[in-house]
This record gives sequence, structure tokens and C-alpha cells, in this order.
Amino acid sequence: MKFFIAFAIAIVMAGPAAATAKIIALVDISQQEMVVAVDGKGVHRWPVSTARPGKRTPTGTYKPQFLSPRHRSSLYNGAPMPWAIFFHGNYAIHGTDQVKRLGRPASAGCVRLHPDHAKTLFQMVREAGMSNMRVVIKN
Repeated sequence: MKFFIAFAIAIVMAGPAAATAKIIALVDISQQEMVVAVDGKGVHRWPVSTARPGKRTPTGTYKPQFLSPRHRSSLYNGAPMPWAIFFHGNYAIHGTDQVKRLGRPASAGCVRLHPDHAKTLFQMVREAGMSNMRVVIKN
């Protein structure tokens, strides 16, 4: 995992706008895990759920587009998406009420977290500013 953190930080920092990124959410789809790094140091490691078979979680490096603390899905019958950090169109990091499914693929493509973890990350991003955060997702 240390290699993954160092590799992801190097990828993010290679981009011109990334030099100001203080918070990096590193999502490893194969491990169903997120590591949150602040100023290059891992501060949180949490289980996630990404796309279930037949669905897709996009890989790459993204900037947050908008924050929504009490979001409800417009695509999936108003499903709750608390503490949502949208990073690529309709894709977001958000809390889930299906915490027993964390650690394995279960979503329609978003990155699901325990609601407490989603709230922690949301508050970190709100405090630091969206321009100071990057989402890095790899297989």
C-alpha cells in the first residue's frame, strides 16, 4: 500500500493544477480501499464499495466538482448519498446505508464509504477547499 500511496501522489503531483492539492483520496478498486493523504501523509484508510459487475467506476485523477451534504440520487430512485463529493459527472464519493457491503464491489459506479468516513472526508474538503483536493482511482 505504501507503494500505491507514493505512486498515486507522484501521478497527482505531476499535473500542473495538482501542486496545490493538500488532500488526496486514493481509491484502489482491486483492494476496495481508500487511503486519504494530507500533505503527502496517509491519515485515513477506509473500506469502500465501487462498481459491482456490469457497472463501472471511472479510473484516473479528478478534481471535485461540487459538494452536497444531503444528496439524493436523481438516477436511482432518490437513493441517499450523504456527504457526496462529486468528481466526474454523476460519479461521487459518498456515504452509504449499506455498510455491510463495504470492502467489496456493490455500487453502480460511485465510491461508497461508511457515512462517518464520508462526513470526515467531506468536512476535510470543505475546510481545505475543493481546489486543494484530488481523487485518484486505480484498478
